[in-house]
Amino acid sequence: MLLVALGTALVLVTYVTPMSTVPATAADLGSGSGARAWILSSMSVGLAAGLLASGALGDARGRRRVYVGGLAVMGLGALLCALAPVSAVFVGARVVEGLGGAAVLSCGLAILAHTFTDPVERGRATGVWGASVGLGITVGALLAAGLDVGTGWREGYALTAVLVLALVVPSARGLGESRAAHPRRLDVAGTIALAGGLTLLVAGLTGIRAGLSPLVVALLALAVASLVAFVVVERRVAEPMVELRLLAEPGFLAATVGALGVGLGIIAMTSNVPLVVQLGLGEGVWTATWLILVWSATSVGTSLLVRRVALPLSGSATLGVALVVVGAGQLLGLGLTTGSSAWRLVPALAVAGLATGVLNAGLGREAVAHVPPDRAAMGSGTNNTARYLGAACGITLFSVLVQHAGPGAGAAAVVDGWQVAVVVAAALSWAAAVVVLVAARRGARTH
Repeated sequence: MLLVALGTALVLVTYVTPMSTVPATAADLGSGSGARAWILSSMSVGLAAGLLASGALGDARGRRRVYVGGLAVMGLGALLCALAPVSAVFVGARVVEGLGGAAVLSCGLAILAHTFTDPVERGRATGVWGASVGLGITVGALLAAGLDVGTGWREGYALTAVLVLALVVPSARGLGESRAAHPRRLDVAGTIALAGGLTLLVAGLTGIRAGLSPLVVALLALAVASLVAFVVVERRVAEPMVELRLLAEPGFLAATVGALGVGLGIIAMTSNVPLVVQLGLGEGVWTATWLILVWSATSVGTSLLVRRVALPLSGSATLGVALVVVGAGQLLGLGLTTGSSAWRLVPALAVAGLATGVLNAGLGREAVAHVPPDRAAMGSGTNNTARYLGAACGITLFSVLVQHAGPGAGAAAVVDGWQVAVVVAAALSWAAAVVVLVAARRGARTH
């Protein structure tokens, strides 16, 4: 259990590393605003593209083998980040980190499920796994700020690489091997279509900063075509990564859209808080870090508390209400000026963090509660993929709006862009809430 929890925590450490250091990273690599968006969203691209495929690969080839391979890939990706000479190499390395992290997340939970067969023991093990996610976010933010020496960002990636690679041998020796009794074949065509569509979509959203040029329109059109191809492939292959018919179940639809909304809304906003704090308000990396911790610590605490409290609403309805509260919390972040204190964002992040904790506690449970038992891994993988698909697109869109939606130039333009981006992110959270609440109502009528 400890090895899997440590590996999971390191995925989240890696995920949040660039949040508070993106201004220093971009300056050192000579990155423009478009590259800044990629710096923040590129690991989400790798995670979303690799979660379903690595889960199927682990079922077929061995979960320990794929888990250990994921650690090695993630560690090498972190090392490449530390050595990256230009933005393109750094972004590619972040995608590699995401692909490795996807294998660790998908196979780590499957290893625990296979190891702990008793329901009580399994519940404790998955509780530890869930806590390691919050721990990773907290440690990652503190680590990035604490290593604000030298270049101000490379040291964090170098240390992460050492920690991840140091876990490879103990995991290979200490974890038991397991495979699915009836493993699915790897859906190569579906994997390529999903990864291609997501990459093209992020590239198109990044290009919007210069207007709807023919290139941007072409990228977005190709992204839509690739994602449509993914749907077609999943409908036709004998063993799809995602059984799309499961979306006809209201509870599963609510959980999937809820996860997508979390990525599009609150993850997008919190990932860009350091950008506005440092470039718009002139504060330092530690101020940005403490603000991220307000959100992450609040969400982790709420997530642990909610598991012990009986809520009056159904699972799907609770997700919908939580998304409404997230959107309201986001709007508390409006009203910034270049003279504002960064701590003005604390109420927004605290309220949104409370609701995020409710969502984190319920999304995974709802994702597997509404699928057949032998499709639990698919349900969990689909939910995580939706979260990081939303994060990749949401982070990119938010970053582009912060840096380009405001008039003028300099700090004032960043703060004005923040106002626009917050409204868009809150609207996306509420749009997801509407879909989730409608699905919850439909589910209540059919059960």
